[in-house]
Amino acid sequence: MRIVSTPFGTSLQAKIDAIKSLEADGFTGAWLPGAGHDVLTTMALAGAVTTSIELGSFVQPTFARHPVSMAQGALAAQAASGNRFVLGLGLSHKSVIEGAWGLDFSRPVRHMREYLTVLNPLLRGERVDFEGEDFRIHSQVQVPDAAPPSVVIAALGPQMLRLAGRMCDGTALWMAGPKYIEEVVVPELGRAAREAGRPAPRIIAGVPIVVTSDSGAARERIATAYAMYGTLPSYQRVISGSGASGPEDLAVIGTEEQVESQLRRWQDAGVTDFYAAIDGENAEVRAHTRDFLKSLLPAI
Repeated sequence: MRIVSTPFGTSLQAKIDAIKSLEADGFTGAWLPGAGHDVLTTMALAGAVTTSIELGSFVQPTFARHPVSMAQGALAAQAASGNRFVLGLGLSHKSVIEGAWGLDFSRPVRHMREYLTVLNPLLRGERVDFEGEDFRIHSQVQVPDAAPPSVVIAALGPQMLRLAGRMCDGTALWMAGPKYIEEVVVPELGRAAREAGRPAPRIIAGVPIVVTSDSGAARERIATAYAMYGTLPSYQRVISGSGASGPEDLAVIGTEEQVESQLRRWQDAGVTDFYAAIDGENAEVRAHTRDFLKSLLPAI
């Protein structure tokens, strides 16, 4: 199981510097969430100043970008990075897409299916002539200095997992624990990939992680800081299906020995890449957590 992480920073340059630091420390991937600076732009800039680390979006909402524009941005990040970019996509949530953005979220699975039907050939430089319910596209994107990037999608429920297996290279999960991954993700995703004749899919799974001797305080902090995920229906189902009552039950928390043991549980569940969202009440705790993860690299 590879260990990847997120580049923290409030400014664009800080995020790029953080990606360079992750590469220097031996992390196999730097995955950037969709909030704040545009992910595709940030990763294109980071790709130009790094040499080996995988760069990914964790995840880019599809509703925010037309498939043609998404293909152009992803291929630009591929070209800038020497083909080290992975395009992670997600639907976001009804409260965002309808409540904040004013778009229709009534058929999310259909939206993603049509989006991928158009996007995948565009990434390969092929012409697309598609007439669907959500998209009617007749276009082509040609970027000769970039290979088609790998595509993964945030797939929490069975329908989306099957779609990911059929049409993508894997899934990017957040707040899905080992129990849910073993019982739902691996069988649904793997079966769909096999039926489609695709290689074994990647399972990138992330939760907060803290190396500390004060597990109680860390749990309280995470319960408060990540409380929002317990209010969103898609996450509620996954958290419950993971045998947890909230994000604090899914987070990897404890001493170095306890954290390593927990990480091996994720590996045994079928996770190929653990997305370490490094947490902690202060910079010292976060630095210690990162240093411990460094000692486990390149993979546990």
